[in-house]
Formats: sequence, C-alpha cells, structure tokens
Amino acid sequence: MPRHRLARPCQPPPVKRRACLALTALAGLCPTAFAAQPARLLLGFTENLPPLNYLDGADPQGFSVELLRMVAATAGLPLELQVLPWQRAVQQAEAEPASVLFSLTRTPEREAQFQWVGPIAQRRILIYRLASRGDLRLNRLEDLGGARIGVVRESATDRQLQAAGLKPGVELEQGLDDATNLRKLLAGRMEFVTLLDWAAAWNLRQLRLPYETLQVALEHDTTKAYWYGLRPDADPALVKRLQAALDTIRRDGRYDRLRQRYFR
Repeated sequence: MPRHRLARPCQPPPVKRRACLALTALAGLCPTAFAAQPARLLLGFTENLPPLNYLDGADPQGFSVELLRMVAATAGLPLELQVLPWQRAVQQAEAEPASVLFSLTRTPEREAQFQWVGPIAQRRILIYRLASRGDLRLNRLEDLGGARIGVVRESATDRQLQAAGLKPGVELEQGLDDATNLRKLLAGRMEFVTLLDWAAAWNLRQLRLPYETLQVALEHDTTKAYWYGLRPDADPALVKRLQAALDTIRRDGRYDRLRQRYFR
C-alpha cells in the first residue's frame, strides 16, 4: 500500500473536525486552531503596583502578571515581562508591535488609545478607617472637618481629591506608597486612608493583620476596572486570541482560584 495512504487514518474524522470548529466559534478557543497559528513573542510591560503587578527580587509577580502568564500559555504564545516605572512602561509598549501594557484603568479618555483585553479585575478605590475607630464617620468628603486622608503622592486618587478641594498638608497626608500610608494609619498619624481593596488586603497580609483591621468609611471610585491594553494598530487576531484565552480561564475556574490567593 502506498505510504501516503498509511497517514490518512491519523487525521481526525470529519465530525470531530467540525466539532472543534464549532467550539472555536462558540467559545473562542480551540487548541488545534491555536496550533495552526504561528507563535509570536508577546511582550508585557507593567509598573510596581502590588498586588496586581510588582517585582519580587528580579522576578515579576502579582495577580495581573500571573493571569497574563496563564493567558499567554493558554493562547500558545511565548511571553516576556518587564516591570518598569510607569512612563517607561508606556514608552516601551508604544515601541513594540506585539506588546501588552497593564494594569490599565479603562476610561473614556483612553478608549481609542488601546485595543482592550479583559477585564482583569474591578478597580475599587475605597476610603478606609481603622475598625477600632468607631467614632469616625465619613458620609461625604465635606464631612472631614479636621481629619486627614492618606493618599499616594501624585496618584490618580491624589489628583481627584485635590480637584475636589482637599489640600496637601491639610486634609491630605501624602505618602510614597500604600504600605507607607497604611503604617501611618496604624500609628494614628491620620484618620483615613485611600486604598484599592486588593492593595488593602495584600498590605495587611504582609503585616500579618486580617482584612477586618480596616473598615470602609466611604467609597471613592468603584465604577472602573483594570484591563490589558494592546496598541491600536495591533493585529486584531492577536487581541481575539488573548481575549478567548482569558474567557476560558474565567470559565474553567482558574481565574477564581488565582484571585483567592491574592484577595481573601
């Protein structure tokens, strides 16, 4: 029998092939479909924002970092990651065709600047007080009186609170990072602190304190989410491939298991 006929039984039966194509259309993910596409190197650029993304020694870590590694592996794409100061991360992402910038807050102003994959996680910026300070109440920013709110210097939240009329050195206690502000709150050097809920849980865990050490006094900004951003001229097929992989990770439970490791 000719050799080329020996190879034919190894081909998947037509019914299975149609099933795979149907699953691709419904779920956006099929291993054989990914295998048929060339593997391109994906470059991820991010900043130091624990627990979403940060450097542990020389190794990028964090929820968004681990999630992107899962997404790239599921999509069959090699991945390299760099944690840089934010402006350098933006510049590097702009210079690379197959780049991913994260963790990005998706806003109307940024909508046309990126092709979006996500969401990664909800972005909930909350104003906390110590649970032991039941005497403190804050229904609105105007009720601060002589109290002070801790905020990371020159952060988006810092700018928002200053735009609302709060003054640095008076109502605003500016710190270098979330960890510094949390320590100040615990030491009684201010009455409130603004934190991403993920960051609150993560930083308390570093201090071996339960999340219940803090209590939400006021929701500051809870309407947005974090996303991965690709260049506006990135290959649309690459964007779809990454989104399909992320959707699969959400469906099969890996997303929830990863989230529990960082925020519980």
